[in-house]
Amino acid sequence: MSTNPASPRRALTIAGSDSGGGAGIQADLKTFQALGAFGTSVVTALTAQNTVGVQAVHPVPPAFVRAQLDSVLGDIGADAVKIGMLANAGIIEAVSSGLVDHGAHRIVLDPVAASKHGDRLLEEEAVEVLRDLLIPQALVLTPNVGEVALLTHVKVEGVADLRRAAEALLELGPRWVVVKGGHLPDNTDAIDLLTDGDTWEQIRATRLDTRDTHGTGCTFSSAIAAELAKAGGQGTEQVVAAVKEAKRYLTGALRHGVRVGRGIGPVDHAWELLSRGS
Repeated sequence: MSTNPASPRRALTIAGSDSGGGAGIQADLKTFQALGAFGTSVVTALTAQNTVGVQAVHPVPPAFVRAQLDSVLGDIGADAVKIGMLANAGIIEAVSSGLVDHGAHRIVLDPVAASKHGDRLLEEEAVEVLRDLLIPQALVLTPNVGEVALLTHVKVEGVADLRRAAEALLELGPRWVVVKGGHLPDNTDAIDLLTDGDTWEQIRATRLDTRDTHGTGCTFSSAIAAELAKAGGQGTEQVVAAVKEAKRYLTGALRHGVRVGRGIGPVDHAWELLSRGS
């Protein structure tokens, strides 16, 4: 007896590889799988990385990044795209032009500039190219407070600064912005601010006392992409729901953080699947 399964929703990650398995494309693909989307990948850089830091970075040649993009989107396609580490200006240009040529949409951009340990993952001269070429293509931009300062020179020191930061980011051209304020010192909650300039949503979760936080930014943005892929739309209702669900999933992954290595362990991307099976 033959079966004809329904075509799955497809989510593409364009990001660097984390050899430690906690962030980058590894985290993205785990997140896609956990949330029910079929994951594909375009690798932008290889990193020698573990729980204590990034020891080496090897960017992929831009022409090969574009070859991967053409291969995946030319055959499998994507219902949503998550973009993470891009490393340099040449890779940014290759990704930007490739997404335009393939008509990609529902793009979630995590403007990764440094690792959890402070190791630089984006060349300084590439920031302007990211700002000019790729940010205007994003449906959702998901910077942390350090990336806000890098992109806009707005310093976020407390919850009261989130709105000003979001307004400055919207001027760069994304449809929606999520300013991640989980580490702000003036609140016991982890607060993110989501807006398109008309709708304003504070998305809260209990701040957890854990050292195992590696991959949080990658996991959050890829969860948003997975939810948008499943929703099949990009209206206000779908975006708000996707970000709220991503926050819920990330909070659970943080609560079940994985204690491996000697440094900052990763979040547990399979926490919900394992809890259902227990």
